[in-house]
Amino acid sequence: MASAIFYILGFTALAATALCITRRNPVHAVVYLVNALFALALMFYQLGAPLVAAWEVIIYAGAVMVLFLFIIMMLELAPASAEMQGPGWRRWGPVLLLSLVILGCTLALLGIQADQDGVPAFWVSPRAFGAALFDQYALAVQVVSFQLLYAAVGAFYVGKGSLRRRTQGEETP
Repeated sequence: MASAIFYILGFTALAATALCITRRNPVHAVVYLVNALFALALMFYQLGAPLVAAWEVIIYAGAVMVLFLFIIMMLELAPASAEMQGPGWRRWGPVLLLSLVILGCTLALLGIQADQDGVPAFWVSPRAFGAALFDQYALAVQVVSFQLLYAAVGAFYVGKGSLRRRTQGEETP
């Protein structure tokens, strides 16, 4: 049962990511990305890292997605044709289906039997997780931190160039 849930969540994350990168409307893309991040959080939970699952939901699905929406609104990144043609189920069907799959997997994971302490047997303590992360995977953590730094610097320069072009365009009629 646990491996079936894992594969369902993996497929859900891949489908939501594929829908995210194929949407023309950036707000719809963010909604699909949030779905993918929730599926990934459930996968972390199932792999025995509830702390990472909580971070995934709080930091990425929460704070980073709000930041993405703020940037989308600030840069006015609306597509040329904002409304999709066709009935409403074509717009909301995929996100509702993905959300229902994630909800079903969440309920199934909550129904898995716990051991005598009330904690599922697949959980790892935060101490053991931190020891593995900073002992065995210390180089990977440093590489990811540098990648995040490069992404932040790149986003700064992209935003700065957009602001520069916008102010130059306003000065010349």
